[in-house]
Amino acid sequence: MADTAHEYGMVMDICRQLFQKKAQDYGTAWRILRLPSLTDQIYIKANRLRSIQMAGVQKVADPMEGEFIGIVNYCIMALIQMERGVAQEPDLSAEDALVAYNAQTAKIQSLMEAKNHDYGEAWRDMRISSLTDLILQKLLRVKQMEDNQGQTLVSEGIDANYQDMVNYAAFALIKLHFNAS
Repeated sequence: MADTAHEYGMVMDICRQLFQKKAQDYGTAWRILRLPSLTDQIYIKANRLRSIQMAGVQKVADPMEGEFIGIVNYCIMALIQMERGVAQEPDLSAEDALVAYNAQTAKIQSLMEAKNHDYGEAWRDMRISSLTDLILQKLLRVKQMEDNQGQTLVSEGIDANYQDMVNYAAFALIKLHFNAS
């Protein structure tokens, strides 16, 4: 599992760097997005991945890695929104957004380490297409919970699903980056 910690840190750093650069370019305009809007952005990225995987053909040259990075970053934005609430206008500096981002990734990495221990790194034997499907399944769950105003009877909350999506996307990035298919 030492390799996982190192590889996970590397791919999450790639995601963090893009988040940080976009915060410099665009500010934190994403702070106005409501959770369903963020969920839909994640859905667009995951659905594109699945469409390409199923068709076996890609007409737009944007790499699949970028979609997984986008899934990570939009999920973290959603978690920040859940914690801070939706703003009427951008209310965080790029630096403060990065602090919030890092706090979320620390929680998510801790969750990954605990689950990875319990599941015995089963994700390493999974296909990237299966990780994409799991992300889509989590998205459909989140959409249903959003439609139910976040109420669940026996299920984990929306935040847990966003955290799982981050980890599935990170695992896909590890497999893509380190050719560990």
